[in-house]
Amino acid sequence: MRLKPQLLLAQLQAQLQAQLQAQLWAQSLGSESGSDTSPISELALSFSGSYKAYKQAVADNNDADILKFSSQAYSLGKQKFGDTSIDTVNLGLNYAAALSQEDKTLDDNQAKQRKAEAHQLYLDALAVYEVEYGDESVESIDPLLGAAQTNSDIKKAKSQFKQAVDIAEDSERPMLLASVQMSAFDGLKKSKYYDRRVRNYALSAFEIYEENLPEDSMLRLETTFTVALISMVEGKKSKAIPLFETVVAQFSKLDYSHPYELASHARLVELYEGKGDRESSTKHCLAIGSMSPWLDDQEQTPLYRKEPRYPMSAARSGMEGWVQIAFTVDEYGFVTEPKVLHSKGGTGFE
Repeated sequence: MRLKPQLLLAQLQAQLQAQLQAQLWAQSLGSESGSDTSPISELALSFSGSYKAYKQAVADNNDADILKFSSQAYSLGKQKFGDTSIDTVNLGLNYAAALSQEDKTLDDNQAKQRKAEAHQLYLDALAVYEVEYGDESVESIDPLLGAAQTNSDIKKAKSQFKQAVDIAEDSERPMLLASVQMSAFDGLKKSKYYDRRVRNYALSAFEIYEENLPEDSMLRLETTFTVALISMVEGKKSKAIPLFETVVAQFSKLDYSHPYELASHARLVELYEGKGDRESSTKHCLAIGSMSPWLDDQEQTPLYRKEPRYPMSAARSGMEGWVQIAFTVDEYGFVTEPKVLHSKGGTGFE
């Protein structure tokens, strides 16, 4: 069978194109093929390879390679697209996110340097986004949150978090708002700027997730746990208990023990003991006992205990003392048969 001239020409063109591509790839990998290629083509191929490797690292969840290839892709992207290109700042955001990941192999100075580098990348992206999309654009939320989370000045971070929340509120996109509110809450909950407004970020996000997500959604359960903790700290036990019970009920359906499930059981032991409800407390003690420990040689850790009262007479006279006690932990996890072994400072400490 003879091929038509048009088909034969098409085949030859395809073969030549394939050969040319193979030569270009070989040169970009350092092969001595003897063919020439322009610096622009080499840059395009090396960038393409780095970005492809970055995406593969993300798919493999390989943090070391994510950091390595996001850095390479960003550096090559700046040469390819220019410093102020949207493509370049997006590559910078990828690199900033990789720099922001916790790395326990770093010392304090190295961790601070990485955080500072990530912060500058977020600021660079924010500046370009604000020119491209506008100061109050939804697109600017990501670099705003990144800048806040990596800001060493917590006061400035609070301002950036607030700006991100304000933009999300104006977007009329409730799920976006809830996500931004929880980011702001997590970023400020342990700072001196934690206040009623920050607290309300979590409560608002919880209401949004309740309306828009199923009961077993991880986002919803994480926020439920957070709001339960807030209620417990504020002394609102009647609100905290059903929220913790919800978390326990959903995670109990899994084939493995989740840390939120364990933490919720522990809080419920404390809450029910505080109410004098030994039966409910025992139920959660038994549930914890049925869970697998994280380490085989892990020591027992008290889930709930009353704070010891320092003897008033000893306190008035400035007397120090201590007491050593032996006890038995029964099958339900409760302390029984306490016995004083040694003490110092008088019987008031016993």
